[in-house]
Amino acid sequence: MTPTRTPAARRARDIGLDVRAPKARCDDRHCPFHGRLTVRGQVLEGTVVSTSMQRTAVVERTLLHFVPKFERYEKRRRRYLVHAPPCLAVPVGHRVRIAETRPLSKLVAFCIVEDLGEAAFRVPSEEGLPPAASAAPKEEPA
Repeated sequence: MTPTRTPAARRARDIGLDVRAPKARCDDRHCPFHGRLTVRGQVLEGTVVSTSMQRTAVVERTLLHFVPKFERYEKRRRRYLVHAPPCLAVPVGHRVRIAETRPLSKLVAFCIVEDLGEAAFRVPSEEGLPPAASAAPKEEPA
């Protein structure tokens, strides 16, 4: 007779990407590790800008776009609304890896699958940031 496994003893499932499964457990049905959500398509990296929605975060990517007329690059940004599973608990300012899923709502079609740690620089649109010391005008000696 084979022993039965309880749901609490169930481990995180393999989602098919080279990411580490979270140590915490959640009961979110839209979690790719503990729920029924499958990931497919694009895998992107970005910085978490806001987590003020319930189980949803805003991830921002900055891109460099070449302008041929001026032979220079301009910075552009793209923001994604992504599902944030509670087992990952990603704070604002961390770099994350997001993966495409089926549409979960009108604007959410990505899910956070890995926390890559704190970003090298803080996002300026992050709320509660003190003004940078380098942003203040420097006085020149007369």
